Amino acid sequence: MEVRGYADAADWVYRQAISPNGLAHPERILTLEEVRHVHHTAMTPVWQVAPHPSATAREAPGSFREHEINPFPGGMLPVSWPLVPAEMTTWMDRVNALDATRVEFPEALAAVHCRFEQIHPFLDGNGRAGRLILNLVLARLGYPPAIIYKRDRARYPDAGETSPLGEMLARAILGSLHRFVIPAVAGPARLVPLAALETPGMKASALRAAAERGRLRATRGPAGNWRSSRRWVDEYMASRYRRGRPGRPPAP
Repeated sequence: MEVRGYADAADWVYRQAISPNGLAHPERILTLEEVRHVHHTAMTPVWQVAPHPSATAREAPGSFREHEINPFPGGMLPVSWPLVPAEMTTWMDRVNALDATRVEFPEALAAVHCRFEQIHPFLDGNGRAGRLILNLVLARLGYPPAIIYKRDRARYPDAGETSPLGEMLARAILGSLHRFVIPAVAGPARLVPLAALETPGMKASALRAAAERGRLRATRGPAGNWRSSRRWVDEYMASRYRRGRPGRPPAP
């Protein structure tokens, strides 16, 4: 139910970013109604099966908490629950003041994302809702989503300071750009950075090594960055398979 709720909420987030419904405001990046809806969509399936044992009827998905939260292992203490509505109003103002054209945008984005988790407005599901809301903001501002993979989850809570978390988010955005956006628009013949051609079985570092050895057709820019195409990578992979067939010695 957690996976289903998260999937439904993610689907709504990306649709809302492209074709906003009545919960959006034409002059604002994000509305409080959207924040509540994201949490409601993500948490309702699991809540119907196993609601939070301490929740009152007023703390259902999409509603602010009316309980205090114990300090987290790292020492973070969420704000006292009577202050949540006022803190969220201030937080919304910070979100809607974000300027995606400024060089410090990743740090500003990290600051508002971190503050959401510090406020901890809901009784449960704040991490899931916070990451979904982060990606709604990014998509609405024209950026690909920042995906925090499982391998990074251990570092993610520890990157609470603005600069480390900003760097993590910037790298995640760039990773989504290379992994999803560029391959989708480039086509098989267009030259793109090697990071956009990475697959689970062939990392960008291996492609770079093949390019440097002349095995993979690629071009190198003035800054030393290699670019190739999906077609050339497919040709390279096919040649590796041929070299590795039984009965033939591997190429030197």
